[in-house]
Amino acid sequence: MSKRVALLIETSSVYGRRILEGIGRSMRIHHGWSVYLEERDLSNELPSWLASWQGDGIISRSWSPQLQDWADASSIPIVELTDRREDHMNPHLRSNDAAIGKLAAQHLLERGFRSFGFAGFTKEAWAQRRLEAFRDVVSEFPISYYESDWLGPSVRPWPELLEELGAWIEMLPKPAGIFACNDMRGRQVVDACSQMNFTVPDDVAVVGVDNDELLCNICNPPLSSVFPNAERLGFRAAELLKSIMAGEQPSEQQFDIDPLGVVTRASSDVMAVTDKELSHALQYIREHACLGVTVDAVAKKTGVSRSTLERKVRRYLSRTPQEQIRHVQIQRAQELLQTSELSVEEIAHLCGFEHVEYLHVVFKRLTRITPGQYRKQCKQQSP
Repeated sequence: MSKRVALLIETSSVYGRRILEGIGRSMRIHHGWSVYLEERDLSNELPSWLASWQGDGIISRSWSPQLQDWADASSIPIVELTDRREDHMNPHLRSNDAAIGKLAAQHLLERGFRSFGFAGFTKEAWAQRRLEAFRDVVSEFPISYYESDWLGPSVRPWPELLEELGAWIEMLPKPAGIFACNDMRGRQVVDACSQMNFTVPDDVAVVGVDNDELLCNICNPPLSSVFPNAERLGFRAAELLKSIMAGEQPSEQQFDIDPLGVVTRASSDVMAVTDKELSHALQYIREHACLGVTVDAVAKKTGVSRSTLERKVRRYLSRTPQEQIRHVQIQRAQELLQTSELSVEEIAHLCGFEHVEYLHVVFKRLTRITPGQYRKQCKQQSP
């Protein structure tokens, strides 16, 4: 007989829909589930039919004592995907918020930002976890915070919110890098910058979370975003519930799913340094590293001596110009290994390495794994 499974997952957000895609992928492998799913928002009340529902399992992004009582009374196992609180009574999966915050911080640091802001939501555990990780990485630099309520009757009206955000952004030392806890907040930050006549990304760079392509591309300029692996989260949740319904006990109670990376769009595609010569040099490296550019060529293009270039790059990035060139090349190689089926030899050529053997040497030195191992890891991250 088919297992009856209730999916209490919001269909209104791209994050929820990606979770459902992962669950669907698991179902196509194993079959045997009859799914109860309604259109819902994350803030919706639990459906009244749960009280008398005779099911076999629940995967839920919502939780309440009432839901727990219903499940306990009927011995229905629950796999929780909730991320708005810290205490959990059931096996639980969520996106790795610490890794998300760390990625956003590294993304902005690599672009030379030394002044930071975090735009979050009050009383949201997932946003707080992202903030703590972000703050840890940029701890030696100034950081400012803006928070307001996310859901409910106390949410600020749009004009009032925009005015508050604009006043906060105006106080940040420029250029500033702002980490918005999700793409909706990121879109609000970009809109507030426009209203205050701050240029994105030159005055303020913005990075969101979720890689909601609709929200990201409706921004002007388009919003960079950390990409959580919600599909894998959904797939793993379905596999976990399947094993529990079969009588197995999970070896762990909590599972954190790592993000896929940062999708860079125009809102953060900049090198933010106050030194114009250095800014020009770093931009030139970013555009020409995979074309085989040399440090001497960068110095000549920038109009400074090689020793001056070395000193400035070391001061801002704690690496040499040659190391910065290699860093850009390996970033591009990682992108191609993850998103294409090109051979390592072809990738080496596209990234400016004359010999594939040297790509292997540099790649392993910087990442501690080979290109082949990196590609295998990327494939393992998707269901």
